[in-house]
Amino acid sequence: MHDVPPAFKIRLIGNFPPRLCGIATFTKDVFDSLAAFPDCEIDVAAMDDGFGQSYSAPVDSIIPQNDPEAYCRLGQQIAQEADVILLQHEFGIFGGAAGELLLNALSGHDVPLVTTLHTVLDAPNPDQDRVLRAICARSSRLIVMSVRSADILERIYAVPTEKIRVIAHGVPDRAIVTSSVARQHIGLAERPTLLTFGLLSPNKGLETMIEAMPAIRAGQPDVQYIILGATHPHLVRHEGGEVYRSGLQKRVRELDLQDTVIFEDRFVELDELCNWLTAADVYVTPYPNVEQSTSGTLAYAYGLARAIISTPYWHAAELLAHQPKQLVPFRDSGAMASAILNLLDNAEARQAAERDAWKRSRPYTWPRVGAQYLHLLRKVHRQQGLSNGPGTTSSIDTLASPLSAMRYRLADHPSAILAG
Repeated sequence: MHDVPPAFKIRLIGNFPPRLCGIATFTKDVFDSLAAFPDCEIDVAAMDDGFGQSYSAPVDSIIPQNDPEAYCRLGQQIAQEADVILLQHEFGIFGGAAGELLLNALSGHDVPLVTTLHTVLDAPNPDQDRVLRAICARSSRLIVMSVRSADILERIYAVPTEKIRVIAHGVPDRAIVTSSVARQHIGLAERPTLLTFGLLSPNKGLETMIEAMPAIRAGQPDVQYIILGATHPHLVRHEGGEVYRSGLQKRVRELDLQDTVIFEDRFVELDELCNWLTAADVYVTPYPNVEQSTSGTLAYAYGLARAIISTPYWHAAELLAHQPKQLVPFRDSGAMASAILNLLDNAEARQAAERDAWKRSRPYTWPRVGAQYLHLLRKVHRQQGLSNGPGTTSSIDTLASPLSAMRYRLADHPSAILAG
């Protein structure tokens, strides 16, 4: 009888469904891609923002966002049970100043830590700077999803290049479906279709798209623009209701766009989201802030072979660097309308953009991204056994490479740039 090797025990920390947010969706996708490997045992610690979500397996620890003792208990569990920690970090999901309570869970033990940074600020406030530097120092490796974020880690936070990995946002591994077939599948009217998805909040730039719609409708009278997603629950709590959505709807009425701009007020799960994304002729991300380093919905639309028009925030600027006509200036509704009409009026250009997106995104399907994560997690675990503590570098880390070499490879192979 052969001995069964022990399971590789991963402690995954982040938001998790049924919480409705992009980090929760991402964490679940990471979990699923790692769980596909039979020797992995993954325990999930889910952050709880007090909205009464009911968690079930694989979540085994629920961490109230503002409870210091809960973080300490999590740290004790990690010390006793985990081979490695995989942390999904975003400002605003952990308690204390700039999320400093998280540090309670990461201290008092030397379990190696790999951190995915969903936002890397180039102008942090003092608390953000202090906390992120502490996380960087504690981490054996830092995963980012854009070359720009890697540059900032080096430049602003003085992180050694050998600690940084650029691993793209994963994308669904699905067959190509034409938009007309997808619309028929979900019962959507057969009209030229634009789509934006995500929790509604003022940082999505929807105002710019709504202002662009009269010009788009003038060129494509049957066009429909679907805004898919519930309002962010934190915004609803802060405003005491649907104030923001009501303001958008009021502007739609003022522009007489009620039959053109369609609000689908709900958060959809992955399978349904993929159906909506493939139903779009053009996917639009009109975000107003250049510093946005990650957009899961952009990555998913790209992986599902959609033509995209976007403002040039960091993720989109890297993703579409080879397609400059698909990038438009921030808060410029005229440029937005012109770029969208160019794709709607030109089926050949739109189909070329779809083929390009499909080809370039194939290396970043979730199974492949999950394999990259697991390879890195195993490396830091093995390395920890040969070192005196986390954060050191060993010659066995064959994944290590100077960021300058990484930039060279990305520059030579643009398809490698799919950050999310």
